[in-house]
Parts: sequence; structure tokens; C-alpha cells
Amino acid sequence: MKFSVLSSGSKGNTTYIETKKTKILIDIGNSSKYVKEKLEELKVNPYELDAILITHTHIDHIKGLRTFQKKYNIPVYITEKMYPEMEYLENYHVIKEETINIKDMSIKVIKTSHDTNDSVGYIINNKDKSIVYITDTGYINRKYFDALKNKDVYIMESNHDVEMLNNSSYPFALRQRILSDKGHLSNYDSAKYLSKFIGDKTKYILLAHLSEENNTKELAYETLVDRLTKENLKVDNIIITKQNKETEFINI
Repeated sequence: MKFSVLSSGSKGNTTYIETKKTKILIDIGNSSKYVKEKLEELKVNPYELDAILITHTHIDHIKGLRTFQKKYNIPVYITEKMYPEMEYLENYHVIKEETINIKDMSIKVIKTSHDTNDSVGYIINNKDKSIVYITDTGYINRKYFDALKNKDVYIMESNHDVEMLNNSSYPFALRQRILSDKGHLSNYDSAKYLSKFIGDKTKYILLAHLSEENNTKELAYETLVDRLTKENLKVDNIIITKQNKETEFINI
């Protein structure tokens, strides 16, 4: 499998993943033009995409969807509860099972907890390789822990530093929403979960959806490394994703 996080943050989230037979996007929260250009930089023709998987319907995850699908007619995978906010979709599949099969990808759907009608994360599997994608959630349900253990790649939200958020200019109600079980994972929570999940197979951790106002890449990185060190754990490649800047095209 190969993948690149094309953009991650409060202004737009889009990730590209491919196998030998399958090419998908997770979310399309940037403009259609931006996504097209980034795909072409990876030498990917947008018409060759097999699917777009949506995590939830907040604008920073579906901003470019309407225009992109109208032009390229790529099948979009959504849950039933998401559909009322995306009735413009013409080519879509409603996720009804815990596992989606798209060509040589097997995709496990993980229910997340966010302040929207419905939200999910995904575990993308191909042969013996796997990528976890979880952002925009206040917590991760313990019932998924076994399924999330010892994967090759974790693209995991590390949204905010709690102290920075509490001392920010954000209104009290917004701070409480972000900190709630339907909000976002803090650096501390992200590191806590990752220390439980990673294993001998794990080669990459990508910290995603960092707040531009209530976090820094240094704090996110240091919080994770400190937690892993205390647990006598190590991952060779820790990458901080960026807003409107793609990561390298990573082959696992």
C-alpha cells in the first residue's frame, strides 16, 4: 500500500490511499481543484479513483465533495445518518456492514464520537498491511481496541494541547465542546491511545488534525514521544501532518 495525507487541519482534510488494484480518498475537505492538483503530483488520475470514504459531514471533511463528484463521478461511501446532509450525491453507497470490500481492499468501519449526526474512522487492509485512520472523535470505544492493535500505520488525531485550549480566546462553550466526548482528541489522549495500539508491525504514526491556535507540532510530537518512552515503546517514523501541504508518498 501507498498513501499520502494531502491536507489535515481545521480548514480541510483529505487522504489518498492506493494498492495495486484500488485507489481511494478518505474525505475531501479541500477544494476540488486542490485535490486534483495534489493527486496529479502523485501521478494519480482522479478518474481512476474507486471510492471516496467519508468520515462525517463537517465542512472541513466534505468541502470539495460536491464539485469533485460532479466532475469525476466517483462512488462515495457514507452512513445512512450522513445522507440527509449530502442529498446532492448521485453516485453513493450506504455503509450497512462493519466491513466494506472494494476490489483488493477490506475496510473495517470504526464508529467514532463527534458532534455530528454520525462519524466513523476506518481500518484499511490489503493482504498483510493495514492503515488506521481516526480523527474527529472525543474518545475511542474500548470495544475496538483489539481490532486497532499492531497495525502498520496510524493516522491519528492529535488536535489540541489542553492547557493551550483552556487559555485560548475560544468561548467557554466551544472549549467545552472540544474537550467533551463528542469533541476532539488532545495530544495527551492521542498519545495514550497510540501507546495501547502500536506493536512490532508499526512503522509510521502520522499525527493529524492539529489545531492552528491550540497546538504546535512540537507539543504534539513531544507528548507522543514522552508517552512512548515511558512505556518503553518506539516507532521509527513519526510525522506531523500539515494544513494545505501533503506528506511524502509513503510505501508500506
